[in-house]
Amino acid sequence: MYNFKGITAVPNSKDFIDITLSKTQRKTPTVVHPNYNITRIRDFYLRKIKTTQTNFHERLDMILQQFPKLDDIHPFYADLMNVLYDKDHYKVACGDINRAKSLIDGVARDYGRLMKYADSLYRCKNLKRAALGRMATIIKRQNSTLEYLEQVRQHLARLPSIDPNTRTVIVCGFPNVGKSSMMNKLSRAEVEVQPYAFTTKALYVGHFDYNYLPWQIIDTPGILDKPLEERNTIEMLSITALAHLNAAVVYVMDISEQCGHSLEEQAKLFENIRPLFANKPLRIMMNKCDIVNPENLCEESKKMMEDLTNPKEFDQKSVPVNFTSTVTEEGLMNLRNSICDELLSQRVDAKLKAKTGINKEEMMGRLRVAIPKKRDEVIREAYIPEGFKPKAKTVDRNVLGPLPKLIPAVTVPAKRTERDLELEQDYDYVLELQKHWDLANPEEQYDTIPEIINGKNIADFIDPEIDAKVAALMAEEEERVKNGFYELDRSEDDEETTELRELGQKIRKVKNRHIQIRRRETKIQAAQLDRRGRTPGSAKDLKKKMEKLGLDLENWESKDAMDDGEDSNINAINRGRSRVQRKRARSASAQALINTDKAKSLHRSQSRPGPRDQSGMRDESQIKKAKVMKSKGLTKIRLQARRGEADRHIPDLKPKHLNVGKRGIGKTDRR
Repeated sequence: MYNFKGITAVPNSKDFIDITLSKTQRKTPTVVHPNYNITRIRDFYLRKIKTTQTNFHERLDMILQQFPKLDDIHPFYADLMNVLYDKDHYKVACGDINRAKSLIDGVARDYGRLMKYADSLYRCKNLKRAALGRMATIIKRQNSTLEYLEQVRQHLARLPSIDPNTRTVIVCGFPNVGKSSMMNKLSRAEVEVQPYAFTTKALYVGHFDYNYLPWQIIDTPGILDKPLEERNTIEMLSITALAHLNAAVVYVMDISEQCGHSLEEQAKLFENIRPLFANKPLRIMMNKCDIVNPENLCEESKKMMEDLTNPKEFDQKSVPVNFTSTVTEEGLMNLRNSICDELLSQRVDAKLKAKTGINKEEMMGRLRVAIPKKRDEVIREAYIPEGFKPKAKTVDRNVLGPLPKLIPAVTVPAKRTERDLELEQDYDYVLELQKHWDLANPEEQYDTIPEIINGKNIADFIDPEIDAKVAALMAEEEERVKNGFYELDRSEDDEETTELRELGQKIRKVKNRHIQIRRRETKIQAAQLDRRGRTPGSAKDLKKKMEKLGLDLENWESKDAMDDGEDSNINAINRGRSRVQRKRARSASAQALINTDKAKSLHRSQSRPGPRDQSGMRDESQIKKAKVMKSKGLTKIRLQARRGEADRHIPDLKPKHLNVGKRGIGKTDRR
């Protein structure tokens, strides 16, 4: 409900104008020509004025709606804002913003009427400039107001989120008496604690749970004993919280007087601000009892404490006193529980009286409690069926005797749980899960390792003398190594065995050398064949491949001649001789094919190649297929409007979409 952190930032006048005019430029057309009809020109510039007025109006209206209205919010926040910012200044600032919004609306309305009488593009444009200029001037005059509201927004965002309607405990008192220490102990807050006065300069909120309900505890700055009009802003924060929040109050006093103020001064401050505690649960917390024992106080101090607790005219209740210590946490929980219980009971009574205006007794008188009536005077006792057999641990069958059909109910003692045993034995308790095991042989219940197979477990298969046997084996092995049992004796080999070993080594070396030479020669032959464009293999395979490509080799040279030629050529290559240029006799079919090509292309040289896209093609179908594949490969390039892979030509050096239209991010001196 009071989420002040969600208020949008308020820009200054210069940023306000830039944001609005830039938005107008983006949202409206930017091109107009003199040859347009005058009605169209008027609509063009009238739209500029209306859009600018709408932008200013929406922005100013958002500021007025997001900032809280002092008459509509809780009195605590209204008084808090009065203390921090002065409510008169705040209301004047909001009124200035509202008046600026009305003035801008009036400017747009006036210039909209004047635009009807503009008879040229020049006059329409001047009216638009005048309207936008007057709107900008109105915003410039509100610069100080906008800056003040931005500071208020930042300070509101830093305020703690206090719910005035929830269960609340307020801690108050002199500075440095232990209020922040108490709050850190009772809640999840981490308030700074220092050994000097006025460490806490603002309201801090902590949260804790009690009786499954969420509570908030508020740590207030220290209050000094002086008149209300002389208190500063920090002290007024505490007074505001005490005056407007319907909460329980804990007044903290330093019994050791280490805070710099005596018990008499603290009691006097309590009497002065006690009217603020009227109709609220109240407790006096005597802190720092670990330093000074309350029993060691003088008689005057004890009498003064009794006077504090006595009822007053405006508060007929006596004030309880709790002796606590925030260091040892003595008495803190009792204080918290008692003050929370009292506040809960008060809130329940208030809810009962909220709408009906009646108390608990009258409310109970309106309720009807249904009590069933007896239908007869027959006494119906507990019934236990015949088949029921109570356990021997709970009910002794011999004591009860035979069970009749109708006997009084038997009280069976409750089963003791592990939790009961834990509470009884405390630190001596050990959880035993094995006593609940249901085994076929109850004797195995506490065995370390249960049975695995045939009445045996792992322990039955372990040799108890295994360590001694392993030690004996290790000693025997060490003795063998020491005596050289595992060392090979080469001296026993005869001369014949030695010669055979040496011969075997030589044979292995020669064999490896031959393998390496063979591998190297194979690689050289393969490389030479590839460089000469020859296809390794027999002439028969070559003939099949040529016929598959479309050449007629029926009248070609015989197979033996080709094989001899290939073999001789390969042998010449292997011997490293110079390349042999052999010319094969052309067959009749090949010669006829050449003559036909010459007849078709007499006008060009025979050495000139054919069309590039048809070279290497077998027939017309293959050429057509290649063209289709080429066209598919160029699809991506054509989608990019390029002529080819290396095309970087820009047809239009001044594209219209880059030089005409709405302005981008840049200077704002020309609109």
